[in-house]
Amino acid sequence: MTPIDLNADLGEGFGRWRLTDDEQLLSVVTSANVACGFHAGDAATMRRVCELAAERGVRIGAQVSYRDLAGFGRRAMDVPPDELAAEVAYQIGALEVFARAAGTRVSYVKPHGALYNRVVHDEEQAGAVVDGVLLADAGLPVLGLPSSCFLKLAEQAGLATVTEAFADRAYTEEGTLVPRTRDGAVITDADTVVDRSVGLARFGTVTSHSGERIPVRARSLCLHGDTPGAVELARRVRTRLESSGVRVEAFV
Repeated sequence: MTPIDLNADLGEGFGRWRLTDDEQLLSVVTSANVACGFHAGDAATMRRVCELAAERGVRIGAQVSYRDLAGFGRRAMDVPPDELAAEVAYQIGALEVFARAAGTRVSYVKPHGALYNRVVHDEEQAGAVVDGVLLADAGLPVLGLPSSCFLKLAEQAGLATVTEAFADRAYTEEGTLVPRTRDGAVITDADTVVDRSVGLARFGTVTSHSGERIPVRARSLCLHGDTPGAVELARRVRTRLESSGVRVEAFV
């Protein structure tokens, strides 16, 4: 059985405001998608999360996004490709400073929010993100949705690619995520999330929004850190995976 990585979005605060319980989640996950200041996060937060992740041996990923603090990176934006590539590289570079200061390094890149969903189909924006990663470090793997335009272009550019799944998000029949604007897009029942996690890890399948069983082969499973009860849910997911015979380990 292929091992599964557990990743979570961390460092999603700003100044005195904190959204995620970084310390507790870092005791559960194997990879941390750290906000780099464009949708959330600031210098002090990035430094703190990198230090905590390094202490626990958790891999650090740069979670890059559109420049949208007010909208938490979840609003659609049109950014010129050259500008987007530069901003992606900028975010990776900022996080790398704090990762190295903590005795480790940035291990991968994952887009966030509206950018994540945009690069599933938009070749221009996906190519810009790939260009930004190449500008920062051509050795960095990228994390994204299976069969996305982003992973396809990344692979063509010589980047290592890692497929990702979401146990707490509804899927369309095509294997894409149901937009958050639609009812039922986010799955809140903890038992359902745990069961879907095991199904994704063991069998590579999930039930779509319409009730159809679809294939979703992924090496990493995302646990959202900004949902109520996120820490306890993450613990339940990991415990259930391991008791089901799934080895939980980072992909890098």
